[in-house]
Amino acid sequence: MTGGDFVAPAGARHYEGGLTAFVLITCMVAAMGGLIFGYDIGISGGVTSMEPFLQKFFPSVIKKMNDATAQENEYCKFDSQLLTLFTSSLYLAALVASVFASAVTRTFGRKFSMVVGGIVFLVGAILNGIAENIEMLIIGRILLGVGVGFANQSVPVYLSEMAPPTMRGALNIGFQMAITIGILIANLVNYGTAQIKGGYGWRISLGLAAVPALIMTVGGLLLPDTPNSLLERGKTEKAKKMLQRIRGTPNVDDEFQDLIDASDAAKEVQNPWKNILYPRYRPQLVITFLIPFFQQLTGINVIMFYAPVFFKTLGFGDDASLMSAVITGCVNVVATLVSVFAVDRLGRRILFLEGGTQMLICQVAIGVILGLKFGVNGNGQMSKTDADIVLILICAYVAAFAWSWGPLGWLVPSEINPLEVRSAGQSINVAVNMLFTFLIAQAFLSMLCHLKFGLFFFFAVFVLIMTVFVYLFLPETKGVPIEEMNLVWRAHWWWARYVPDDSPPTSGSLQLTTSKAV
Repeated sequence: MTGGDFVAPAGARHYEGGLTAFVLITCMVAAMGGLIFGYDIGISGGVTSMEPFLQKFFPSVIKKMNDATAQENEYCKFDSQLLTLFTSSLYLAALVASVFASAVTRTFGRKFSMVVGGIVFLVGAILNGIAENIEMLIIGRILLGVGVGFANQSVPVYLSEMAPPTMRGALNIGFQMAITIGILIANLVNYGTAQIKGGYGWRISLGLAAVPALIMTVGGLLLPDTPNSLLERGKTEKAKKMLQRIRGTPNVDDEFQDLIDASDAAKEVQNPWKNILYPRYRPQLVITFLIPFFQQLTGINVIMFYAPVFFKTLGFGDDASLMSAVITGCVNVVATLVSVFAVDRLGRRILFLEGGTQMLICQVAIGVILGLKFGVNGNGQMSKTDADIVLILICAYVAAFAWSWGPLGWLVPSEINPLEVRSAGQSINVAVNMLFTFLIAQAFLSMLCHLKFGLFFFFAVFVLIMTVFVYLFLPETKGVPIEEMNLVWRAHWWWARYVPDDSPPTSGSLQLTTSKAV
């Protein structure tokens, strides 16, 4: 049997009920937790390209930009570890916070974690908006990171648990949709505040992060708990009533029994962090670690964090660089909509594979053009046509990420872990994502300085590796009830050796057939 062949479920157990207006509204409100993450991703790069902000907090960067000797290598004019620390400190804080968020989410529920994340993010946004020194700025960023860590821990799990199996992909991608909207709003805000006279536009950009924080906090207070979370905390009757409400039918006995079986198995697990290391959870552990690892090694945050800085490096003017970031933000939102409508029809694998292939082609093409036209030292001449081609390729790259590795990087890890290790699994997902986001954000400007156009080839290698990994080791999970996901692993050509036939929960039954991977 080749790597592309695997044994997969022909169909999943079907429960009564479907998508109700209550679930749709609830998931839309919960997905707003992605706004805080997206707004911060988009706002950072624009602010770090504003001269008044740099003059106040990072005068050494301004000096380097104006230094004639520094202009010998255009790739290096923004290279500053302190400047990148402004962006990356948030993600290091989010990494640490995600570990604590796991225990909070499991003990007090998903909505409680959302509220905590929203409040802490709100305080960080206010502190950043009124910052008078670098210490205030970094402390504010750390608080923002704690908020992001709690939100990214709780929201994807909440969405996966509330959604019916046939709509789980589309509703979960609402989180990524909110992230992309947050990025676009931030890019538009940066473009507007950069026009403000007086040099305080950056304060408005940073301070407006309080708006998505308020939306998340108030929304979290109004949201109901998921049936899974209520069962996890011993509220059986409330859990059944909530399941009946979200499915829109009183006939939920089969699904509720599956949830009870999963909850009973979870209660026997005293230490989910220890148990997720057992061989029977090896598929979930490997996928939960590698998906966010590869997601960051696509290089997407190089574009999203530093789009204005990057475009400015390529010779775009101040306003043109910010507007180019707005264009990529629009592409990001539209392409994410493609994933919303396609993920539960076409499946996860085909989007992963197509997106990876398209990103690989775009990155190689961008690297070649920059190498030939922009030169090794970045002082070559790029015509307007060349610059437009690079912008188009970047947009195509962003689109591919937005309908594949962007939303699926949050969806797949949140849906594959059984309840007994779900909180630990999601913490690993968030922690790995934040760790490599931090490392790449911290290293990018130095990498751009030293690798130059080769930076795109560097990320292209990882895109190739991760696309091959998906083809060989990621089974299709569309339409499979979240508490029956173990049957997917037992049917896979490789992972079946780790998952025993008695692996809980197995209250449902599926007919297994051998099929060719897409």
